Amino acid sequence: MKRLYLIIFMLSMVASGASAQVDRQDVRRGNRDFRKENYREAEIDYRKALVKDSLSLAANYNLANALYREGDMANAAKALEQIKEVAPSSASASDYYYNVGDVAIAQQNWQGAVDAFRQSLILNPDDLDAKENYIYAKKKLEEQQNQDNQDQDNKNDQNQDDQDQDQNNDQNQDDQNQNDQNQDQKNENQDQKNQPQQGQEPKITPQAAQQMLKAIQAKEKETQDKVNRQKAEALKSRQKEKNW
Repeated sequence: MKRLYLIIFMLSMVASGASAQVDRQDVRRGNRDFRKENYREAEIDYRKALVKDSLSLAANYNLANALYREGDMANAAKALEQIKEVAPSSASASDYYYNVGDVAIAQQNWQGAVDAFRQSLILNPDDLDAKENYIYAKKKLEEQQNQDNQDQDNKNDQNQDDQDQDQNNDQNQDDQNQNDQNQDQKNENQDQKNQPQQGQEPKITPQAAQQMLKAIQAKEKETQDKVNRQKAEALKSRQKEKNW
């Protein structure tokens, strides 16, 4: 934050009214500690002033400066937020926006920094520091936006690749299912070819037919021999009966 000591002095001097009289002593003590770079002690002094007047312009503004020096950007931003309604109409409005921009840069809030430094330059166009910081913040904002766009494009490409892969997988599965169906149909057709058609006798080879014929003839001979033996037995039986 630039022009820090002057701002602290001016704000402590311009404070007026009953509430300003109450917190002026604590603000002045905080300013002395700040000049000695005792930022923690200065913070405590400014907070004591804010206990007496929570809307004190000087106490909130200088507290933000002390917190900035301590590296506590979140609370520095809160202190500046407390006076966002009154600071823009004060004599130090351009410096207020400058400090808001500084805190935003520290938080890498590039859009907030660009907006704050733009307001500071509108109020004080000759502020070279504000111009430099505005250019820097704007460049970082553009880089962030480009990176966000690139990340979004990469995400879209990845989503498209995933969709294409899913479609390929589905197509491959469909092809595999179709191949399985075709193979099943081929197997079924082959089984049907191997089976005899209805109403037709299965075809046999000449050798098999010859073997079947020999088997039939052997069976017939066996049967005939058995019949002949039975006839002979019966004849013998009748002869015995006749002899008796």
